[in-house]
Amino acid sequence: MIKRRIQFASRWMKICIFCMAAAAGCVAAAPDQPKAKPCSMPEYHQFDFWIGDWDAFDVDNPSTVVARTRVDLILEGCVLREDYQGADGYKGQSFTIYDNKRNVWHQTWVTNHGELLEIEGQFANGEMELGGKNQQAQMVRGTWKPVTGGVREIGVKSGDGGKTWNPWFDIVFRRAPENASRPNAARHR
Repeated sequence: MIKRRIQFASRWMKICIFCMAAAAGCVAAAPDQPKAKPCSMPEYHQFDFWIGDWDAFDVDNPSTVVARTRVDLILEGCVLREDYQGADGYKGQSFTIYDNKRNVWHQTWVTNHGELLEIEGQFANGEMELGGKNQQAQMVRGTWKPVTGGVREIGVKSGDGGKTWNPWFDIVFRRAPENASRPNAARHR
């Protein structure tokens, strides 16, 4: 009788071990759960209003295209890339990203004149405001906001540590026609 119980218990243990091994194999073989898409939180898309293919105009001269600008999302929707082609041959690109660790927007701007500008800031009250210092150690600030039919970007500079601000540029981006070429265009930054 005891021998039977031992054999029964032994078989039962083998069955339990087999079932546990099979269950572990099933769990291991289960497909990966879908991961949250990087940069999918709403904060990452506060600047999406600037995405598009644009003709740029000085606010004071709204009939002459001064640049063509294309802004698109790259790197799985995590980075806004700007390609600026001025009518005068001035070219630049910017890369803008939301840094969720610091809760700040960051933009790096580079040009075909060897210029570098790094600015940071926040999205508030329906507009993006980024600021920093240019290569001449002047404080600079740019503000982008949606306007009827496009986006307006206003740049200001300060040579006295922010006590006074002077106009730098004021442009409006309007959607470019579908088949518009990209001219060599006017310098703004």
